[in-house]
Amino acid sequence: MVEESQEPAADEQELYEHHRIVCDPKQTLIRLDKFLFDRLANTSRTRIQVAAKAGNVRVNDVAAKPSQKVKPGDVISIVLPYPQREVELLPEDIPLKILYEDAHVVVIDKPAGLVVHPGHGNWTGTLVNALLFHFGKLPSTPGAEIPRPGLVHRLDKDTSGVMVVGKTEEALTHLARQFFDRSSDRRYNALVWGDFDEDEGVIEGNIGRSHKDRTVMQVFPDGELGKTAITRWRVIERFRYVTLVECKLETGRTHQIRVHLQWTGHPLFNDAAYGGDRILKGTTFTKYRQFVENCFDLLPRQALHARTLDFTHPATGERLRFESPLPADMQAVLAKWRGYTTVKPLDDDDEEPLDKEAVNNLK
Repeated sequence: MVEESQEPAADEQELYEHHRIVCDPKQTLIRLDKFLFDRLANTSRTRIQVAAKAGNVRVNDVAAKPSQKVKPGDVISIVLPYPQREVELLPEDIPLKILYEDAHVVVIDKPAGLVVHPGHGNWTGTLVNALLFHFGKLPSTPGAEIPRPGLVHRLDKDTSGVMVVGKTEEALTHLARQFFDRSSDRRYNALVWGDFDEDEGVIEGNIGRSHKDRTVMQVFPDGELGKTAITRWRVIERFRYVTLVECKLETGRTHQIRVHLQWTGHPLFNDAAYGGDRILKGTTFTKYRQFVENCFDLLPRQALHARTLDFTHPATGERLRFESPLPADMQAVLAKWRGYTTVKPLDDDDEEPLDKEAVNNLK
């Protein structure tokens, strides 16, 4: 008899499952791989052994070999890709910007507008279709509905930047453990509405699906609903009406940066889903409104870019760091804001405060 629980993966990933099993006091001595094979549905011993080789099977929080004997009271945890579903994925000749590639991993610079994996309304033209064309068959970490070859994390369609893809099952499993344990390091650049009193800070607030609109997320500050989410931020450059910040993810929830910053009254610039596609800070002048609308035209998406990604190479153990420069659309908008705030006198009399009622309505 065992006490078993399955914890859902972080929303941003949702690509692997985590099991935790507490062995009964009367548990007989048995090989670990056989013990898990007998208790986990849709799981082969080979799949378990691959996970163990990658360090993703732990007994009492210590990496364990498949041959290790299970004892009474042992606490066993394992991270695995979800069982594959039958969905046909076709290769498509879609150009990719590759930052790094070897036999184990490939690191890409995803452009804005590219959907990461097929799903409702986007069955073709995705990053997954491109990966299949360029690299052939990849190990699959399916999500709730469809396979997602090579993926351990994802970016929103209109978010640009660095992503890592596993080319072997061992690499994929090892990377999944790093994202689950938060030992990878992801830094984003975001242009947001408003200014900050401090130079850096931490946003903590559970995130879950909005009760009013299931296509977006919301913060549940009391912690009774949603999942734990932590975002660290620091100011990079101030433009008085908008601010360029760096965000470091401590967790990986769906739309985490977008919803956390919106909740604090600083929606991402031109983020239509979270209210950033209208003027929330600035003057009442018509010329200013035209200036902002021109910026929206230059950057027809939320101003969010996955700037850097650090992870440990699954085969060599080397710590790797990759960086994607800001894309042209974000650079163009930042240049316009620099010019505007440098040339135009910024007197307090010119400025309207943030529309607090409008911001509160975003929460």
